[in-house]
Amino acid sequence: MRALVVYESMYGNTHAVAVSIAAGLSTRHDVTLVPVTRATPELVAAADLLVVGGPTHLHRMSTAASRRWAADAARKQASPLTMDPDAEGPGVRGWLEAVGSLSGRNTLAVAFDTRLGGVPLFTGRASRGISRLLAGHGCRMLAAPESFLVSKRDTLRDGETDRARAWGAMIGAAAGDLYAPTVA
Repeated sequence: MRALVVYESMYGNTHAVAVSIAAGLSTRHDVTLVPVTRATPELVAAADLLVVGGPTHLHRMSTAASRRWAADAARKQASPLTMDPDAEGPGVRGWLEAVGSLSGRNTLAVAFDTRLGGVPLFTGRASRGISRLLAGHGCRMLAAPESFLVSKRDTLRDGETDRARAWGAMIGAAAGDLYAPTVA
């Protein structure tokens, strides 16, 4: 089974989570890990499992405006924030809107996000919107959306990368149990 992990990251937290998820998946599957800016139609077409994640901005998936605000915050003098090397370009929302239909391909999918700790009603969850868009494109959702938590200082909370690796392994096992390739 071929898994494609696609992520959007502004300050590196979602990138770190994606790396850990990919490591967990790689114990059972061939994994390709790419930022959303390099998630080509060819990579998507070759994937049996899509794992897509992004940061939560203003209670949902990022927008062009929220991505600009995040970049502006990192550029402020004395800001402790550092931009992820692949932060430039479109976000997950724009990428998913352009992906097109995946129905008929038997593509499995899961969604994840990074967000502030707290009740999701108050923090929001980008993964819910990502999951809805993946399902709308015809993907078979393998699991409920998952959130990985960041602190108010915009750093991952302790243990989150380990939890992401374990979640990736769990997703990999579930995908292996469900996957039945489409016969051409």
